[in-house]
Amino acid sequence: MEEGVRIDKFLWAVRLYKTRSLAAEACRLGKVKCGDTAVKPSREVKIGDVYSLNVEQFHKQIKVKGLLHGRVSAKAVEEFIEDLTPKSDYEMQTLIRRYAFEKRDRGTGRPTKKERRDIDKMKD
Repeated sequence: MEEGVRIDKFLWAVRLYKTRSLAAEACRLGKVKCGDTAVKPSREVKIGDVYSLNVEQFHKQIKVKGLLHGRVSAKAVEEFIEDLTPKSDYEMQTLIRRYAFEKRDRGTGRPTKKERRDIDKMKD
C-alpha cells in the first residue's frame, strides 16, 4: 500500500499554490473542501477524492488521479489531477481580467467627474 500525502503538500506539488505554506493557509481558512467539509492541512489525500478550492478568487474543482511526494513540472500535472472546473468558469475569468481596468489614451489626464460616473456605470 502506498504511503499517503498531506493535502497541503499535494496542492503545492501539483502547482495549485506557489508555496506549501500558502496551501496550508488556504486549508486553515476553509478555502479547500472535500464535499461540503473544510479540510485541515494534515489530511491525507486518496486517489479518487474530489476537492473544491479557491485559488486567487477563482473556484476550482479537481479530482485526484495519482499521489506524489515532490513537485512536478507543469506538463506532468495532468497525470496526477483531473480538472473538473467547467469551461464557462475559465471564460468568465478571462472576461473579468480583460475588463477589470479601463484603458485611457496616454496624455488625456485623469477622468473628469462625468467620465468617472460613466466608467462606474459601465462596470456595474
